Amino acid sequence: MNAPLPAAIRFDIQGLAQAILHCHASDALRCQFNQPHWDILASYLQPFALNSGQVLMEQGALDRTLYFVESGTLSVHYEDEKARVRMALVGAGTVLGEGAFFSHMPRSATVHASTPCKLWCLTPMRFLELANRHSPIALELTMAMGSVMAKRLYNRPKRVAVT
Repeated sequence: MNAPLPAAIRFDIQGLAQAILHCHASDALRCQFNQPHWDILASYLQPFALNSGQVLMEQGALDRTLYFVESGTLSVHYEDEKARVRMALVGAGTVLGEGAFFSHMPRSATVHASTPCKLWCLTPMRFLELANRHSPIALELTMAMGSVMAKRLYNRPKRVAVT
């Protein structure tokens, strides 16, 4: 759910670009975009904020939206059929939702904002529009997201972050 934006919060695609560029996490999103690419991508993304404790996505939901983290930390919780819970933390410069985006399956985990967050979302419909009009940008983004998903699946503690 989107939080009302305080007047002090301003969104600029350069904030996301810098977060991605400076992220050193193993599951960082690695895009080879220059400024014109970021400007084009920005026109397909919707920025929004989450306050600490707000839910970004629920396990089992049928939403396929991708979320790019500009700032803040989110906690990812997966509960299995035996009520065991696994958790991962995801921060700035990463992406969430790639699992459902690619698989067309329900969300595999619940995600809460651990701290106030600035995010950008990309719906499947907007992605298809991007792919039709700017296919090299969509391809680069797809390859980067696929790399994130592969790294998370390979790293047992990070598997839960494939949402």
